[in-house]
Amino acid sequence: MSHRTFLRLCLVPLVVVTAAFFVMPMARLMVMGAEGPRGLMGYLAILTEPRYRATLINTVVLSAATTAVTLAVATIAGMFLQRHRFPGRAVLIAMLTFPLAFPGVVVGFMIILLAGRQGLIGDLSSRVLGDRIVFAYSIWGLFAGYLYFSIPRVILTIMAAIQKLDRGLEEAARSLGASPWAVQRDVVLPALAPAFVASGAIAFATAMGAFGTAFTLATNIDVLPMLIYTEFTLAANFATSAALSVGLGVIAWAILAVARTVSGGTVAAAG
Repeated sequence: MSHRTFLRLCLVPLVVVTAAFFVMPMARLMVMGAEGPRGLMGYLAILTEPRYRATLINTVVLSAATTAVTLAVATIAGMFLQRHRFPGRAVLIAMLTFPLAFPGVVVGFMIILLAGRQGLIGDLSSRVLGDRIVFAYSIWGLFAGYLYFSIPRVILTIMAAIQKLDRGLEEAARSLGASPWAVQRDVVLPALAPAFVASGAIAFATAMGAFGTAFTLATNIDVLPMLIYTEFTLAANFATSAALSVGLGVIAWAILAVARTVSGGTVAAAG
């Protein structure tokens, strides 16, 4: 058997899996999205229909806010954990990354236990303020849930990027009289920019498509995953749900593609 023939045989499983699990389902989804009464114009419904457009805006704003806060928290925590050694560090890192093992429904349930009608925050606020604070089912509860599963992903990426930094550049900046803040601002943060772009894109795309947490918490707010679910299961509007799914996928793919270009191709697929 020649080397070229062997390589072709090795590509057979890849071609089969790609066709069966990506090409054919995506092609069918795109065809279904154009089978509605509006035809191809159905793909513009996400921008022209007021309800769909408002849902898209909610989803994008929520995902962007989640990404920004996640990057801020993960950068500070990741830098501290990577640069300092102390008793219990390994346990703390394990606890911070533990949410990676939870599905979205479990994360949503934990937010309900924290800020639901019978949650811990509600009990404490009722005793202290005389008024029960409940936000688990609003955009703030969904925001907290998205942070819960986004921060661990980003922390791991930031810690790996910090580990690869050249400490000699920081020492050189200090020897030239730079203050600790100037070193972080002018040396460390620019060096971490590719990691910020890569992990931020993954956090954004993951928040855009997160369904389990939204299914548990999004009772007072519409987001695209829940809108697609209700159009498909409750309204049996298959064409619209397919068109919305394609629109959601295109937005997430565009963000990842731009991030790969900016960060030099280090962005992985969203989980």
